[in-house]
Amino acid sequence: MANKSLFSSLRGILSPCVDATNEAGGVAYQRSDKQALAQLAATGCLGATFYVSAEGQLDAVLQHAQQVEPEYLARVALYARQTGYMKDMPALLCAVLSVRSPGLLAEIFDRVIDSPKMLRNFVQIMRSGVVGRKSLGTLPKRLVLRWLSARSDEQLFTGSIGADPSLADVLRMVHPKPASASREALYGYLIGRQYNREALPELVRQYEAFKVQTTSRANVIPDVPFQMLTSLRLAKRDWMQIARNASWQMTRMNLNTFQRHGVFEDRALVKQIANRLRNPQLIAKARVFPYQLMVAYANADPALPYAVREALQDAMELAIKNAPRIPGKVYVCPDVSGSMHTPVTGRRGGGTTTVRCLDVAALVAATLLRKNPAAEVIPFKEDIVDIRLNGRDTVLTNADRIANVSPGGTNCSAPLCELNRRRAKGDLVVFVSDNESWIDSPVYGRFGGNRTKTMNEWSKFKTRNPQARMICIDIQPHGTIQANERDDIVNIGGFSDHVFHLIAEVAAGHYSVDHWVRQIEGVRL
Repeated sequence: MANKSLFSSLRGILSPCVDATNEAGGVAYQRSDKQALAQLAATGCLGATFYVSAEGQLDAVLQHAQQVEPEYLARVALYARQTGYMKDMPALLCAVLSVRSPGLLAEIFDRVIDSPKMLRNFVQIMRSGVVGRKSLGTLPKRLVLRWLSARSDEQLFTGSIGADPSLADVLRMVHPKPASASREALYGYLIGRQYNREALPELVRQYEAFKVQTTSRANVIPDVPFQMLTSLRLAKRDWMQIARNASWQMTRMNLNTFQRHGVFEDRALVKQIANRLRNPQLIAKARVFPYQLMVAYANADPALPYAVREALQDAMELAIKNAPRIPGKVYVCPDVSGSMHTPVTGRRGGGTTTVRCLDVAALVAATLLRKNPAAEVIPFKEDIVDIRLNGRDTVLTNADRIANVSPGGTNCSAPLCELNRRRAKGDLVVFVSDNESWIDSPVYGRFGGNRTKTMNEWSKFKTRNPQARMICIDIQPHGTIQANERDDIVNIGGFSDHVFHLIAEVAAGHYSVDHWVRQIEGVRL
């Protein structure tokens, strides 16, 4: 019989050679056009990252979008919006479809362009000329008109916040024909033309009446978005009414504001807001990123009522419910290097988030540890970081410990080197990184000198653990990977809770080569 030890040690030698250099200058594997487009759509926000400019992301999207079939392009747009909760990229992909396949755009338009914000994004991108035209064109204009006519007066009024373009700009561009007296009055009101005040929708009349009350306000505060009220002089009772009517997302974002204005002096209101925050249906409807709850909790005023702070913890547990319990030994490897300390959605001027890539990686690691207390978390930069975590601690506590590690260089192979040094046994290894490994590159050796060190070390790990799988979660819009896709390696991207669903599928053995792309290809048009 042949020597099993000898021949198993050669596992992976025939894996493809490296064929790219990543943004950090290290050797890497180039993603296919389908993989790269999915990665950009799930993580790109058209803001400058540590390595790539917003313009670079735009160019990459346009390039890859021309290389895939229109049906896949449409499916990526749907996936990015409905599953990845993204805004700019789905609108951009719809704009590309308006040129490549207008019929497919018509099929998916209402499912991707599902809010006034998304409509304004789409129109802005079309007007910019980046897809080869500076006007909407016949079909896109008809789709916008259909979108407007399908919304109620109240939906259009409350969605009229925002500029560049504003909803009024969109109305001036497409010239919708009002189907009722109230719609005609609303259009005139929004674009600054003459209108019949008596015909205005009731909500608009309530809002205008409320604005002119400069002393005592006898009327009930109108149920309009928070942004429409902030410039007005509001009494404490007004703030309490705002809090009662607030949406889930508005509540999450304005807890400290409510605290400053005395809202939580009302015990009944404290209970109502706490119950709203932990409501599973409202959390799902809000399309909340788990990291947004982490930020809300971290930034919460210490003076907030205990019940409200506890409700944020409860909401976090609900937001991460997709995180799987995984049989066998699991290793989770969050990247804590310097590039991971940059904003997760890129730098966008005044709209730059305070959330770092590191915070998202730490949250994913802490979440998997919470659901799998026997898992081992191995943070890494130029080398592994020795950190002690307790699986019984809260997700937020462990995430904070990971996120407080000092930055360094990037060496994606470091955790696998450590596991091989220990001759560790394991069933699943999960990386959360930006994949910009450079310290371990180039690699020289008898075998696999033309592969990344991550692939070399994974081959050694597989020798001892032939059934092991590796999942690489990439949270930045880059076009290269450190571990080439194959039957035991799955690359996925994004930072919505859907990554936990994909991890669960892989952990359960329901995966294939190019698993993530196949998931997107299964999206119904």
